[in-house]
Amino acid sequence: MPGLGKWDARYMALAEHVAGWSKDPSTKVGAALVSPDGGTVTPGYNGFPRRVADDPIRLLDRDTKLAMTLHAEENAILNLPVRPAGYTLYVWPMPPCSHCAAVVIQAGIVRVVAPEPGERWRESCELGRMMMLEAGLEVEWVIA
Repeated sequence: MPGLGKWDARYMALAEHVAGWSKDPSTKVGAALVSPDGGTVTPGYNGFPRRVADDPIRLLDRDTKLAMTLHAEENAILNLPVRPAGYTLYVWPMPPCSHCAAVVIQAGIVRVVAPEPGERWRESCELGRMMMLEAGLEVEWVIA
């Protein structure tokens, strides 16, 4: 990925790979949450909570799907057994929405790396970026 260092590019590739684990038929998002020393890497992808059936009828009903889905960023944070203070979050294929930005800020994450948003979800992603910058996070939007 242009403009990223070797490890940033690897973690972005991992987030892209993890996105493929999502069962969402329209939008697959992946995240990799990385500790400050790089020793802990926790994945997350968008999907229904554990023990909630990935029923195709639910997945194809947009309103139901959106109401039931955890975002990749939320899943990565929830999958980590400790508070991710000081961690970096890599997200693919779009940056955190405003809701996830609030969760990222509250979790203590200090850096977010993601592709620039496309037109879809752009307004929410830009609001999320503004929130994270205001809260003092380092935010890098890269060209995919």
